[in-house]
Amino acid sequence: MNIALLEPLGVPTETIDELAAPLKAAGHSFTYFGTKTSDPDELVRRSAGADVVMIANNPYPAEVIRQCNELKMIAVAFTGIDHVGLDACREQGIEVRNCAGYSDTSVAELTLGLTIDVLRHVAEGNAAVRNGGTSAGLMGREIAGKAVGIIGTGHIGTQAARLFKAFGARVLGYARHVHPEAVEAGVEFVDLDELLSQSDIVSLHLPLNTETRGWFDADKISHMRSDAVLINCARGAIVDNDALANALNSGQLAGAGIDVFDMEPPIPADYPLMQAKSCIFTPHVAFLTEEAMQRRAKIEFDNVVAYAEGRVQNVCTL
Repeated sequence: MNIALLEPLGVPTETIDELAAPLKAAGHSFTYFGTKTSDPDELVRRSAGADVVMIANNPYPAEVIRQCNELKMIAVAFTGIDHVGLDACREQGIEVRNCAGYSDTSVAELTLGLTIDVLRHVAEGNAAVRNGGTSAGLMGREIAGKAVGIIGTGHIGTQAARLFKAFGARVLGYARHVHPEAVEAGVEFVDLDELLSQSDIVSLHLPLNTETRGWFDADKISHMRSDAVLINCARGAIVDNDALANALNSGQLAGAGIDVFDMEPPIPADYPLMQAKSCIFTPHVAFLTEEAMQRRAKIEFDNVVAYAEGRVQNVCTL
């Protein structure tokens, strides 16, 4: 079996060599490309002859997949698979496996970090000190005693709920199904309108798909409290970001902490959220910790080994 890793995984080359060793020992061919590319022709060249390609969060579009006649499985070192040309995978019967769970802790921790930054004006405080300013205008709010609404109570949402509970918050949850693990973590499940109207902090933890694209729209934002803040470390396109910018600028919302956008950074200067009040950003780094990179590399290679051995593991529903 020919295996091609098309981009770096955020770990040292020595780690890649160590993880690839069992595949090579089993007689499989393994090729590693140590640079990222978004050029379709180069992706086709790198994928040529591969039975399995391994990627991270770099787009792997349908136009590339349709030219890869040997391809049988795509191993994605990421939780979401919306950057893969899934229509082409369905057409060609190509299996996709992901690395669900590798960044649960990392994303949950940044969710808390952005919340603290918004409520305690950390970024503004840093700027004030560097510019000879004072604490004027930087009165903050605590998480303790607040109601936090978690929309999407899978593994990441539940982990975020645990952290918010540890800070002394009451945690409300909304999801299609009541998850026992979330209930055990102290999440109180309510309907969406109740969550939006009662929560001081709303945190999104949904996957991006045809149903969730643009789902958090102006109507849902209008049900939030004017002193509430929105945190999004999930997918940018879940939110109508034009509507979010309008709500922030009009005072309909008190603030937002955003790690994800409608596109990958760099973000254009005229992007509506860039002009919004009381909004802080990170450049899609919620998943990006040393520990998470090590976990996902191991899961990625374990998925390929499992596929080579005919074992079902982390197979995605397309």
